[in-house]
Amino acid sequence: MKKKARVIVFAAGAAIVGTAIVAGGRYPRSLSIAGDPLSSGAANPAVPASVNVAAYDAKLLSIANLPPQRDCAPAASSSALATDTAGTPAGSFIPATTTKTSLRKTPILPPCPVPLWPVWEAAIPDAGAILPFKRIVAYYGNFYSTQMGILGEYPPDEMLARLASTTAMWAAADPSTPVVPALDYIAVAAQASAGPDGKYRLRMPPSQIEKAISLADGINGLVFLDVQVGLSNVETEVPLLAPYLKLPNVELSLDPEFAMHNGERPGTVIGTLDASDINFAAQFLAKLVDENRLPPKILVVHRFTQAMVTNYRAIKPLPEVQIVMDMDGFGSPARKLNTYRYWIAGQPVQFTGFKLFYKNDSVIGGHLMTPEEVLRLSPQPSYIQYQ
Repeated sequence: MKKKARVIVFAAGAAIVGTAIVAGGRYPRSLSIAGDPLSSGAANPAVPASVNVAAYDAKLLSIANLPPQRDCAPAASSSALATDTAGTPAGSFIPATTTKTSLRKTPILPPCPVPLWPVWEAAIPDAGAILPFKRIVAYYGNFYSTQMGILGEYPPDEMLARLASTTAMWAAADPSTPVVPALDYIAVAAQASAGPDGKYRLRMPPSQIEKAISLADGINGLVFLDVQVGLSNVETEVPLLAPYLKLPNVELSLDPEFAMHNGERPGTVIGTLDASDINFAAQFLAKLVDENRLPPKILVVHRFTQAMVTNYRAIKPLPEVQIVMDMDGFGSPARKLNTYRYWIAGQPVQFTGFKLFYKNDSVIGGHLMTPEEVLRLSPQPSYIQYQ
């Protein structure tokens, strides 16, 4: 796992943001990066280089969607001295020919707070990275259940048609950010019963996982294998998915809500994962990327309470693995926005996501938020999931 230095270039940012810098999209299965517009120019095209850092940083600034800073001095232009209308430093010696009453002093402004976003400390990704250049719009669920999400609620053709309509809606709301369709398939599902090994989770058979991958291949999309560990653990469950995670368009999601401790049954309390669990998954994915010469993977972590993720500052994105912290709560827009503000935007890792519930948001919360409403967030989410 590599560490790359960043040289932040702000001046060219406005000219770069919104241009078609990712026309090539994700690597095909044949894996060639020759001519990749995001590559910084590796001598050997078989070895991924980092993204175009200036373009990457400019897009990060764009999706940060920072509000204007008022009544403070920006760090780039702040001065220890305020000046009067004649350009005289405040508090300096005034010649006898000048009267104080003829001068209007400018108040000294406090320095503006440093924004939490973008997260400049996060690793610069290898070439071929999807984020932040594109936005992912995913449908969630399991083919065995009509109650767990839209993937199982409709026949595949109808579900995919709905997904195409949804991705088009997001593309229209933000034309500067191309949209990638995705299926977030629950590959390891928490259970109310203990099962043969007492771990309260059910691993989906290969036929079901391969069905999700096949459907995604048909729309040039991604698959996120969603893991609910129950009384098992990330170190056990994630490596079992390696045959699928070796594919360039298969990513990983972790759901702390169903990561149980102290013997509780899933659904009786809200579970939790630590940064060490998330870092294990990231490092495992990074190893697969290096060994199989893959583009960077994406790791999504769902969250809607503080306790669901502990030690967030220790979570380490890698050049091979981009990490999304996804707001996974349902309810009214005000409640969802507060959850996002406190536990996603307020505890920055690298990228953000936002989940929308067709039924629970509409019935319980009274309103399903539109793309335009979600895009007002700071930062703007790079991953959108519908259940």
